[in-house]
Amino acid sequence: MRVRRYILPRSFQDAAITSFLMIIIPFIYYFEIFVVLPHFYILWSPAFIFHLCTGTFILWNLCSNIMAIILCDNSIKGLFLPSVLGHDWKFCSVCESITPPRSWHCDICNVCILKRDHHCKFTSCCIGHFNHRYFYVFVVYMFVATLYASIYNFYFIYDVVHFDTLGSLLKLVFPIAALFVFFTYKEVYLAATLLTVFGAMFTGVLLVFHSKLIMRNKTTHEKHYSKYNRGRIENMKDVFGERWYLVWLSPLIESKLPQDGVNWITSESNKSK
Repeated sequence: MRVRRYILPRSFQDAAITSFLMIIIPFIYYFEIFVVLPHFYILWSPAFIFHLCTGTFILWNLCSNIMAIILCDNSIKGLFLPSVLGHDWKFCSVCESITPPRSWHCDICNVCILKRDHHCKFTSCCIGHFNHRYFYVFVVYMFVATLYASIYNFYFIYDVVHFDTLGSLLKLVFPIAALFVFFTYKEVYLAATLLTVFGAMFTGVLLVFHSKLIMRNKTTHEKHYSKYNRGRIENMKDVFGERWYLVWLSPLIESKLPQDGVNWITSESNKSK
């Protein structure tokens, strides 16, 4: 894996959103493990330990995949590229270089990215050929984590917070605003529950959207093209590597990508063989 030399956010918006993610993940983990779970299970009972291990495994995959996303270098820097335009190759006037098919210039990263999918505000970097795997696995675990937490949070809030007055109902509708006005434990619980619900909804939509793209071997820039679609298994290998069935366990599992991000096998070239 090529490692990025400069990993700090390049814009205030990126820095703010990435910082929020880095803070909210451990906060929700602490809230679920040490506030919500003890409400249902005796501390250090077999059931509590089971959920503790499950939650910690999810946390490990969230944090480690985020780091892998950030550290991966998807740029064309350091690559030996031809000086003559080939088929589907183009010239980038900003990088002053001929760039490969499926690569696009990112105005925020200020460089062309191999198989650029999009610039991710949550990690302050682009999602491209080498970190696409980590991004998708991160979204999967984020959806599982927020959905998992939301189920317990609903029962927890129902037992702890009583909505028997107009004021309490308004706190349910506007928990973040109530947090700034009242700032009690109950408002913090409501805000955390709301965040997990929104997180499950947002990552659920992302998961469906990116799953469809991966199954058709497309990026967000190629929604109307399917020339790289070579069947679901080959498409998955292009993102997750040869050991695509194991990458869900940990980003530390090596899974070599079959293509280099510069030269691409298309469905037409497969038919001509």
